[in-house]
Amino acid sequence: MNKTPNINEDSFESDDLLPEYDFDYSKARPNRFASTPENRITITLDPDVAKIFQTSEAVNRALRCLLSAIPEI
Repeated sequence: MNKTPNINEDSFESDDLLPEYDFDYSKARPNRFASTPENRITITLDPDVAKIFQTSEAVNRALRCLLSAIPEI
């Protein structure tokens, strides 16, 4: 006597997860092993600026050049 229902795999053509998987995200916790940079912020660039500065390294390099041109107080 098999109590597990027979599931026709063709009925789940596009789904990767079966319906019996019910994830309760209210119990989710942050990953304690993931590194979190403490001094990192996120800035959104306008599309015209993002065309020129496509990586964060390019933006940082340009800002450091600009900062070196400003006299220290």
